[in-house]
Amino acid sequence: MEKELTLKLEEVGINNIDIVGGKNASLGEMIQHLSPMGINVPRGYVITVAAYQMFLEHNRLPDRIRELIMKTDFEDLGSLRKTGEEVRSLIAAGIFPTVLADQILLKYKALSEHYGQTETDVAVRSSATAEDLPDASFAGQQETFLNVRGNSSILVAVRNCFASLFTDRAISYRHSFGYGQFEVGLSICIQKMVRSDIGVSGVAFSLDPESGFRNAVVINGSYGLGELLVQGAVSPDEFIVFKPTMKLGFQPIIEKKLGTKKQTMVYGEDQAERVKVINTEASLQQCFCLSDEMIILLAQWVQKIEDYYSNLKNKWTPMDIEWAVDGNDSNLYILQARPETIHSLRKPEKITSYSFSGNPDSRALITQGIAVGDKVGMGKVRIVVSGGAFSQSDAGFSDGDVLVTDITDPDWEPLMKRASAIVTNKGGRTCHAAIIARELGIPAIVGCEHATKLLVDQQMVTVSCAEGETGFVYDGEVTFEKSEFDLEDLPKINTPIMLNVASPALAFQFSQLPNNGVGLAREEFIINNYIKVHPLALLGHQKIGDNDLSGKIKEMICGYQDETDFFVSKLSSGIAKIAASFYPKPVIVRFSDFKSNEYFNLLGGKYFEPKEENPMLGWRGASRYYAASYKPAFALECEAIKMVREKMGLDNVIVMVPFCRTIDELLKVQSVMGDCGLKRGENGLQVYLMAEIPSNIILADGFAKYIDGFSIGSNDLTQLTLGLDRDSSLVAHIYDERNEAVKAMIIHLISAAKRNNVKVGICGQGPSDFPDFADFLVQQGIDTISVTPDSVIKTVQAIAAAEQRIC
Repeated sequence: MEKELTLKLEEVGINNIDIVGGKNASLGEMIQHLSPMGINVPRGYVITVAAYQMFLEHNRLPDRIRELIMKTDFEDLGSLRKTGEEVRSLIAAGIFPTVLADQILLKYKALSEHYGQTETDVAVRSSATAEDLPDASFAGQQETFLNVRGNSSILVAVRNCFASLFTDRAISYRHSFGYGQFEVGLSICIQKMVRSDIGVSGVAFSLDPESGFRNAVVINGSYGLGELLVQGAVSPDEFIVFKPTMKLGFQPIIEKKLGTKKQTMVYGEDQAERVKVINTEASLQQCFCLSDEMIILLAQWVQKIEDYYSNLKNKWTPMDIEWAVDGNDSNLYILQARPETIHSLRKPEKITSYSFSGNPDSRALITQGIAVGDKVGMGKVRIVVSGGAFSQSDAGFSDGDVLVTDITDPDWEPLMKRASAIVTNKGGRTCHAAIIARELGIPAIVGCEHATKLLVDQQMVTVSCAEGETGFVYDGEVTFEKSEFDLEDLPKINTPIMLNVASPALAFQFSQLPNNGVGLAREEFIINNYIKVHPLALLGHQKIGDNDLSGKIKEMICGYQDETDFFVSKLSSGIAKIAASFYPKPVIVRFSDFKSNEYFNLLGGKYFEPKEENPMLGWRGASRYYAASYKPAFALECEAIKMVREKMGLDNVIVMVPFCRTIDELLKVQSVMGDCGLKRGENGLQVYLMAEIPSNIILADGFAKYIDGFSIGSNDLTQLTLGLDRDSSLVAHIYDERNEAVKAMIIHLISAAKRNNVKVGICGQGPSDFPDFADFLVQQGIDTISVTPDSVIKTVQAIAAAEQRIC
């Protein structure tokens, strides 16, 4: 096989990387072993590395190329650019050996006949022998030419692919990773085009590309050919599918985000203009590009591909996959699959975190976008025009500068390596800038829209990707702290640690901390940050007569069936992402606990909320859920929980009732829950009570008959036990959860819980802030302690010390 110049894709496999490259070897492997399992892979043929070498030798190019590269100063972008241009010009001017040209065109004829055509449309894809290896990601270093048709066009595209082995970025990459310039060979795949120009295309990862979370399939998709998505020129739709419940047959889509998808790449009129970019129809921009059925099918294929390669290599092998849906036959196709090369090699034993000190309002925010990574970078802004050719001197770029541009040009990768951060107007989490930033380990913010207008050359900025899924660019140098901890150094403890998780966006990342599940997930965070509208305003805005409000709500629910679907989908998605992150560990989700003044601030809230003198002690928590005026809104919360547990299969979700003053209130709430299909005990549903009112403690034996666990809310319990306003600076010196009265309450509750055989835990910072409080809780036999993620390490250490002292 080594002497063959061309081969059918089905004739090659993973053992032939040295002659056909990683991309082609993977395509052949899938056609042989995964196509029989129902996974569609377009047919094609391969031009081998031997053919590439024959072409170079026939044109006497190797010595001339070596001479040019030896003269290159790799630290000077101008020198690198000059070398690349000269080498590519030499190859582009080369002539095909007759035997090679004949074989290429004979195979093209056979492929066209296989699809019943005289001349079929093909993609001409490069596949380097060092590309897609797990120790160096060369993905995208060489060119792909789409919608190529006819003998002469095929030969031109093949020659240009040969030349693309010497793009500036490819030469620089090989030098950086220690590969000799001729150690890497080039193979080419001539593959039948999938008509995604009138369909949909995108990329999928068999893990979360940001956090490395293993149990998710992350899909990005947009209309038309996939090149715009890869470049970062469009903001794609994003879908996250949870693998474990998908395998069990549940509805596994835990998140859907609508992208703008403003442009579409389609076929051009002829071979002179093979592809062109058009504006996407407005109606299509407002719809998800994939149906739920297609999302799940694609995720199932991604899982099968990951399973196959993991078994083949006898180790976990997450995959980076390109896919397309043909607009003619509506069938799904896999275009290529390669090993993911960032998180699969990362060691999870170390935790690195970044945190800002001081008041968040003191940071001067300039722009924001999609965060890539979780780091913080700082430097002077350098705005570079996309598509511009520049050298080190005329760009004025210095090590540690912040690269700001519309979208990154692949040829800038040597420049990107010197940046402290990258900021782009366009792009999504899987665009070129995002992929390279992860590879280089630097923060990037993509999709900022107007960064090049809002930022100024030489302006000092701080780029933060450490605050969730949204990245922020702040003016000036903002002080932050970086801390590292080796998990292997953590002491072993007997008291389970759980996490308080507010943001679904950070759940994948937080799940990698030491934990026994989630002790508190607050619905109000999801409502406030993802839904942003009062639930009663959603249900009744038409009756209010506020046209401005109705207009805003109609805009918000675009892409959803109706107002109810919007609320339930958004809330269930947020809960599901947290529940999936920690599955199958328990995740305690607290029903909404907004006060009336907080609900008032939601969109439309002013029409439904009373004005209370003391909202902290007013209409909040349980008292809302059974009230006739609020019951329809609580029904939406119940429907979201029901969807998460029963349709998505995330039965690790436990619900918790907050601020429940009496046993009668608890029974009324459970009655409403039952009417909504949430009955304690059915399908394993557990119900917890937030123990935060003295009545919860005094009547603990009575409450315990109707619940499965207590969770001590130490903030409100301290406030109400001591009779003080915790927000008042005048009495702040009295506020202390270690007060003997508060501790007496906790002792009473723990004793009652154990007497009634129900669980009891605590949510709060006290155990990590005060070692003596940790001693107290451990000594009383608390079942769990739940803290914020940034307190995990010191809480474990405090508990370990407490357990040691007690022993």
